[in-house]
Amino acid sequence: MKTFGRVLTAMVTSFNSDGSVNIENCVAIANHLLDNGSDGLVVCGTTGENPTMSRDEKLALFNAIAKECGHKGSIIANVGSNDTMASAEFVKEVSNIDGIDGLLVVVPYYNKPNQQGQYLHFKTIAEATTLPIMVYNVPSRVGTGIFPTTLVQLHNEYPHICAIKEASGNLMIASEIKRLMPGDDFMVYSGDDGLTLPMLSIGGCGVVSVVSHIAGKDMNAMIQAYESGHNYEAIRIHQALSEIIKAMFITTNPIPVKYAARKIGLPVGKFNLPMCEPTADEAAYIDKALAEYLK
Repeated sequence: MKTFGRVLTAMVTSFNSDGSVNIENCVAIANHLLDNGSDGLVVCGTTGENPTMSRDEKLALFNAIAKECGHKGSIIANVGSNDTMASAEFVKEVSNIDGIDGLLVVVPYYNKPNQQGQYLHFKTIAEATTLPIMVYNVPSRVGTGIFPTTLVQLHNEYPHICAIKEASGNLMIASEIKRLMPGDDFMVYSGDDGLTLPMLSIGGCGVVSVVSHIAGKDMNAMIQAYESGHNYEAIRIHQALSEIIKAMFITTNPIPVKYAARKIGLPVGKFNLPMCEPTADEAAYIDKALAEYLK
């Protein structure tokens, strides 16, 4: 199967003290990730605190990452919003950037469209680009989710809608997607680090990962072990990662991973409100898990 790669890291964004994006630091983080287990990057996603970034900042970051790091792995630009027409116009701009390999488009949040509304949303965006599109299904943040049947309709009509970041937490949804689209031309990525291994067992091809900021090589090794038929080794790595994965979601993403990435020396900068530093108890939990993982 042709994929964007096994491990796609939803990378953090480095901000300056005034809240602006530090492009140089972001490029350094991107290079580190691609040198340490990531096959590609999702730029300006939720983990990248995209709600606090301007359109121009996003375009500048997409350009810089694609130019400086695109030769090392896949670059997926997060372009989705809950405004269909604005998303489509933004997609046209991003599609003109050399080195962008695909687009991440979330199910529209807050306004909670029905399945027909979701179909029309993705249809409109698909007609604005020829780049591959990864749908992002994350009901816990959005308030609703896309049905497998809607996804099949979209893929059949627009084959470049060819992937999903499946973060519902319900493995039966991913299983149904693969039952309805069993071939190799539709990619199912786990949107939950802890479900990566079981997702592989039902036809998934990889993960859009947060913990890969810390454990990218192990995440990639786990997937390669499974693909090679070394199931017990894959299980061993999965279990070894369990505590650090739990720590990365002890509170709202990206708070733990940005804190942890700073601890290992990545130039992640500050949080932009409403994201903020972890509490003392949360920080202690993350510190303990990080120390255990790194020893």
